[in-house]
Amino acid sequence: MITPQYWKQQLHIFLNALMFYTRIPVPKWMHHDEEMLNKATIYFPVIGWIVGGISALTFYIFSFAFNPEIAILLSMIVSVLTTGAFHEDGFADVCDGFGGGWTKEKILEIMKDSRVGTYGAVGLILILGIKFFSLEILDNQTLVCSLVIAHSLSRFVALSLIFTLDYVREDALSKVKPIAKKLSQNDLWTAFTFAVIPFFLYVIVTKNFFLFLVFPPLILWHLYAGYFFKKWIGGYTGDCLGATQQVAEVIIYLVIVVIST
Repeated sequence: MITPQYWKQQLHIFLNALMFYTRIPVPKWMHHDEEMLNKATIYFPVIGWIVGGISALTFYIFSFAFNPEIAILLSMIVSVLTTGAFHEDGFADVCDGFGGGWTKEKILEIMKDSRVGTYGAVGLILILGIKFFSLEILDNQTLVCSLVIAHSLSRFVALSLIFTLDYVREDALSKVKPIAKKLSQNDLWTAFTFAVIPFFLYVIVTKNFFLFLVFPPLILWHLYAGYFFKKWIGGYTGDCLGATQQVAEVIIYLVIVVIST
């Protein structure tokens, strides 16, 4: 039997996810600790609903006042502000670390540096450019739905690495980022259910079953990212999850562009 205490606990867990993965204010009475963060992993795709929804709403509102290109840029800005560039920062760190390091120790050392190097700067420019030009091709309705779908599914791809890889512990001087380090099979399936809800709703409404073609490249990306990170550093860090999410998001946009055009 599900008790009120259970729902109260789930509320605290969700608020932990909201606090760690976004800049959205949470109530001061919220209880938070490392164990709560591990449990909050299941709500990571729900954070995708929120971030994607805010981004989509921003585009929709500004599309009445500006051309689509400006509305897309503004929606991307709001998305970054909502998360505090949490995942973009991880992507830049991975570009710098794996671009400039040739040993596990050197890669981790570079990634914990808060400064952005050439590899990180170039990587961010390219991935943000791909996002913009992919979204710019889509019609407004498809774009709005794609934002929610991509933000949700891409976050599941990132957290799936927690299930398949070991966490690489960094030293005490590392740039500390909140990160869940454990994920059970039940948690994985719960998070997957949350992740696919926007996708299935869109498929049911549009009856466009070609959208299922988004899953094979995401599975391949999960397998390759897991292999790559395990080969070079023996597992994952928070930066690796951020980079995985960013690339998965771009993959989803590109597949939808191919299907739509």
